[in-house]
Amino acid sequence: MEIDENGVKHIRLDHTEEPHTPSRMKRRAESPDLTRKAPERAPLKRFLIVCEGKNTETSYFNQFRLPNVFIETVGLGYNTVSLVNKAIEIYSHKSEGDRPDEVWCVFDKDDFSNESFNKALKLAEENDFYCAYSNQAFEYWLILHFINHDGAPLHRNEYNEVINSHINNIGGKYAGKGCKIVNTHLFEILQAKDPATRRSRQELAIERARSIFKRKSEISPARAESVTTVFQLVERIISL
Repeated sequence: MEIDENGVKHIRLDHTEEPHTPSRMKRRAESPDLTRKAPERAPLKRFLIVCEGKNTETSYFNQFRLPNVFIETVGLGYNTVSLVNKAIEIYSHKSEGDRPDEVWCVFDKDDFSNESFNKALKLAEENDFYCAYSNQAFEYWLILHFINHDGAPLHRNEYNEVINSHINNIGGKYAGKGCKIVNTHLFEILQAKDPATRRSRQELAIERARSIFKRKSEISPARAESVTTVFQLVERIISL
């Protein structure tokens, strides 16, 4: 309030504040919305993994449990071309709402012919499927969790002994009584930190497998030994 030279009182309006209009008074009367919005979840990613082996591969991929990933594994005992054809059949019989986002065929070179092995890769590509193959066998992927094998030929008959040489002293066992299962304990060993590097064994396996695959990328897959592309499927799963 101010008084002029004639003694008249004047009320001074502070123009820095909004006048008490009805709309402003209404806004003040309204209670603020303090409701916390639930965090948005990433959309569910669905994988169909069709495996050659009925035990090892399926038991391994079934250990991945992520909130926004659904993994359906099928262990058939089929190989190369017959496996991919079976994957096509399984996919075609699924309803529209039940179809996976990605289909992966997991198989080994073993002693199958170069022609059938490479034909399987081509057939999968023609149907927009992915392949996680190993030359010679899936266990080579497990070996890379423990040693930086340089990709030189290593016969699959030696795989179990190599794996057990690294896990027996920490309570792990693979291929006991002829049953090749990746149980929870073995999976935890594969996920744990490597004592020497303090890095995840899985991270090391991905790095090693990628390096070997890149080095042999110019060689026909059927002739590139030892190589595994299982790392590509694992990367897809954990990236989500």
